Amino acid sequence: MFDIPANIFPWVKAIVGLALIGALFGAGMAAIWIERKLAGDIQERYGPNRVGPMGLLQLVADAIKLFTKEDIIPARVDKILYIGAPIVIMMSVFLMLVAIPFGAVYINGVEYVLAATQMDISILYIEAVSAIAVIGIFVLGYGQNNKYAMMGTFRNFARMIGYEIPLGITIVSVAVMAGSLDVVEIVHAQSPIWYAFLQPIGFIVFFIAMMADMGRLPFDQNEAEEELQAGVFTEYSGMRFGLGFFAEYFHLILGSFLISLLFLGGWNLPGFVTDNIVLGIILPTLFLIAKATIVMMFIIMMRWAVPRFRIDQVVDLSWKKLLPLSLLNLGWAIALGLYLGA
Repeated sequence: MFDIPANIFPWVKAIVGLALIGALFGAGMAAIWIERKLAGDIQERYGPNRVGPMGLLQLVADAIKLFTKEDIIPARVDKILYIGAPIVIMMSVFLMLVAIPFGAVYINGVEYVLAATQMDISILYIEAVSAIAVIGIFVLGYGQNNKYAMMGTFRNFARMIGYEIPLGITIVSVAVMAGSLDVVEIVHAQSPIWYAFLQPIGFIVFFIAMMADMGRLPFDQNEAEEELQAGVFTEYSGMRFGLGFFAEYFHLILGSFLISLLFLGGWNLPGFVTDNIVLGIILPTLFLIAKATIVMMFIIMMRWAVPRFRIDQVVDLSWKKLLPLSLLNLGWAIALGLYLGA
């Protein structure tokens, strides 16, 4: 990271933070549009195509609808928890956003990472703050005083706790092989070969566990097929519901970037030379965005390829299959790390 004069440091940090939040909301709207279009193609229909070119302004119309809907607070809810729960969930997203690099630029052979901050334990920090969403989900369900919301909360608890363990073990496997907990250093360690090839089992386990952590189908336990309601968001309406809806897509975007950073080489591309200053500024970030977009599109397509699992199937997959595989991958990562280090 380049040095910034102390007198402008707070202003630069504020501008970078606001720019990242704005970019995240823009990316969230783009992800919704991509999902609708892909769903239309898979199901042989048009998808959004009436409001604006290619249906792009449909997202703006939906946002206006959510903002202008009446904010109804049911009489018997715990108002403090009811109002605060969406804020806690969004706080988890924004805390993750701080430490995730979204690309890099090369100027005269020097790399400048595009991140709000860079820390030595960034991947550990990201894993820790992502777990705040578990608290947010509990507050969300408990504060509504609704049995269907609580059932959705308990299903989410069973899923998120079960998949956080293999997810964390796989992250340790990556850190062991890279010799660092810094996401940037993990990306640098993949310059000759991506970890998706060195740890194929770890890549598969991390991918599945990350999908479950995002709450994407077939691991969408917020709702259930037999319950004709909105699961943990049963009593929410208007923009409070919109925040929960957007949080799912924010986790989808950040999770896709994490998969690309930890296993697909981040902004590295084999054979890429950074001698040209223009290409060095543009291409590395485009590489990372392209990888994350492909990962995100694959996750979206899985929604229409696999039916929602029952909660017992979700728990069995985590504890009986992914956990042993993640431990096996950890042993492989330690052995391979010692061999390559020698």
